[in-house]
Amino acid sequence: MPAVAMRTVRVYQYGGPKELRLEQIPRPEPQAGEVLLRVIAAGVLPADVKRRQGFFRGIHATTFPYIPGSAVAGVVEAVGPDVTAFAPGDAVFGRTNNGAYAEYTTAAVETLALKPETLSFAEAATISGGATTAWTSLFDNGQLQAGQRALIHGGAGGVGLYAVQLARWKGAQVIATASGSNVEFVRSLGADIVIDYTKTPFEEATGAVDLVLDTVGGEVTERSLRVIRRGGTLVSLLEEPPEEVARARGVRAIKNSVTFPYPPTALLNSIAGLIVEGHIRAVVGPCFPLQEVQQAHALCETGHGRGRIVLMVAEAGMQRTG
Repeated sequence: MPAVAMRTVRVYQYGGPKELRLEQIPRPEPQAGEVLLRVIAAGVLPADVKRRQGFFRGIHATTFPYIPGSAVAGVVEAVGPDVTAFAPGDAVFGRTNNGAYAEYTTAAVETLALKPETLSFAEAATISGGATTAWTSLFDNGQLQAGQRALIHGGAGGVGLYAVQLARWKGAQVIATASGSNVEFVRSLGADIVIDYTKTPFEEATGAVDLVLDTVGGEVTERSLRVIRRGGTLVSLLEEPPEEVARARGVRAIKNSVTFPYPPTALLNSIAGLIVEGHIRAVVGPCFPLQEVQQAHALCETGHGRGRIVLMVAEAGMQRTG
């Protein structure tokens, strides 16, 4: 029987958005512990852009060509051997390490969860790599507690918007930075103080904080260390922060990390539950069809936006949800 073909995006070398090529290749088959997903939506993460640019070449080995993307939402098409957690027709969301910019992908069952009926596929695609990264940064790495003060850079971005809401849900005082056009939006997410970084240096308006979530890097990281109380924490999403500088100031500075390769089902379920219960909300940014992946990456490269950019790969059909 001939292999079923699918549309996908592949990258053959590091470079700009034009390195994203739309192709047809054989559909993958699920292995033990995996399901085959018909992809409905895929989140466009800054990490996808960084990988394509070669930012991680000294950290993670890349075998070309590769299919970009990891944040996914779709419908189970088939299951691998011994898989009982999901069945064909289930609507799921989560993470794949086999590439999400494709009509089909395979994913390990422990990195997926059933999609709630009230959540769209586009919204579900913003959770992994957005809400999950915010959760691990604030609570696992930063150990944020109720009553503490948190400074979140890029409060309108795919991670920042979830971090603002999760920190507020935890009972922390939330300070966030955003561009002028996003100030009111970030305030609507529950931030107590929103600083327009285009007009006011954030260190002049924050006071002392217990935790900084740095989604920007560079000189913002060093400036952020100056506003953290002794004993406080800086969590960076992009790069290893300057530990010696932090140590001299009595501050803990770490790069976001998780103990699990990708967010486990339990964490995905917890976050989806908070959304269903109305404690936090998903925010979808601009959506692009798969064939406009280059435009999606070009927009993501600007670093200025509201919500998570999403590739809408296919239309949703009949499926079972949670």
